[in-house]
Amino acid sequence: MPRIGLFFGSSTGNTRKIAKAIKKHFPDDDLMAEALNVNKATPELVAGYDYLILGTPTLGEGDLPGLDADCQNPSWAEFLPQLEGVDFSGKTVALYGLGDQDKYADNFVDALGLLHDFVTARGANVVGAWPTDGYDFMKSKAERDGEFVGLVLDQDNQKHLTDDRLETWLRLIAADFDLPL
Repeated sequence: MPRIGLFFGSSTGNTRKIAKAIKKHFPDDDLMAEALNVNKATPELVAGYDYLILGTPTLGEGDLPGLDADCQNPSWAEFLPQLEGVDFSGKTVALYGLGDQDKYADNFVDALGLLHDFVTARGANVVGAWPTDGYDFMKSKAERDGEFVGLVLDQDNQKHLTDDRLETWLRLIAADFDLPL
């Protein structure tokens, strides 16, 4: 089994594309598993990893992706309740989130904050905080002490910054994940 699990929830496919870009940086299958949509994952599979990278978009007014948020398939909203019994103590988790800072400035990447709160409440050590500089938003549940709880990408308004931000973030979490960069 690879050392790092890479899981995402998605609606439009953008979060999946970022997961695949992350995996492309680490093609060694012994190091990182293939990116897997949470609608195909099991709690046991997630629990089997000591290192996790989790990604989510924010939908609507700050929602996790899922059937109630008009996704065609189950996603984080349906999977998180299945993870309630998983102990994340001793696990290192890095998070990334996608959002639209122009249309949803009042709840920009809120789902990232919800995912963060879920895993930290179960003992996870979350790494990879990301600066809020360079974003224009009013408030976010993903902001703590002037930083986001993970990498934030805006594919609607700042797609041209995605590659550089992703590369910088992967270097940032490399030491915590013992990643060769």
